[in-house]
Amino acid sequence: MSIENGELAAGVTLRPLAVGDAEALAAAYRVNRAHLAPWEPVRPDAFFTPEGQRERIEGLLRQRAEGSAVPWVFEETDGRIVGTTTLTGISRGPFCSAYLGYWVAADRQGRGLASAAVTRVCRLARDTVGLHRIEASTLVENTGSQRVLEKCGFELIGTAPDYLHINGRWRDSRLFQRVLHDRDPVL
Repeated sequence: MSIENGELAAGVTLRPLAVGDAEALAAAYRVNRAHLAPWEPVRPDAFFTPEGQRERIEGLLRQRAEGSAVPWVFEETDGRIVGTTTLTGISRGPFCSAYLGYWVAADRQGRGLASAAVTRVCRLARDTVGLHRIEASTLVENTGSQRVLEKCGFELIGTAPDYLHINGRWRDSRLFQRVLHDRDPVL
């Protein structure tokens, strides 16, 4: 599957993740560690190293080759990574769905990057990946991410108690979905 690069906003491009991104992605996670901590699982120190990111990226690229994930990065013209988005858990057949995750660097918040990326990923998920539906979840108090999802056509489908282990404890999440089309699945 070929996923082309696309501009999200002035100077920021959404492009497929590559093994060569390990150092820049590790740097992005280190700079944004405190910013992301309330919204993510507790990460081991190795996660924030180029070696840890290389291992993680290789795993994501294996999943991409198997058809179960598609990872992207938000890259500035100078090569700095300022966010990521990933479709994971891609399922074919009658479900034809995936889960969406994303984050934007603290110093790039409020510029429409997340909304532009989610809009683009939804189009690619429909037209290139061939999905019918995308699901996303946010912590109940993450109203910023909920606004992004709603702006991008996602609908609230419910609240799941103790849904994810985030920042050291089980947390309630709001579940959203966006139906991309109503064509029959390719079986």
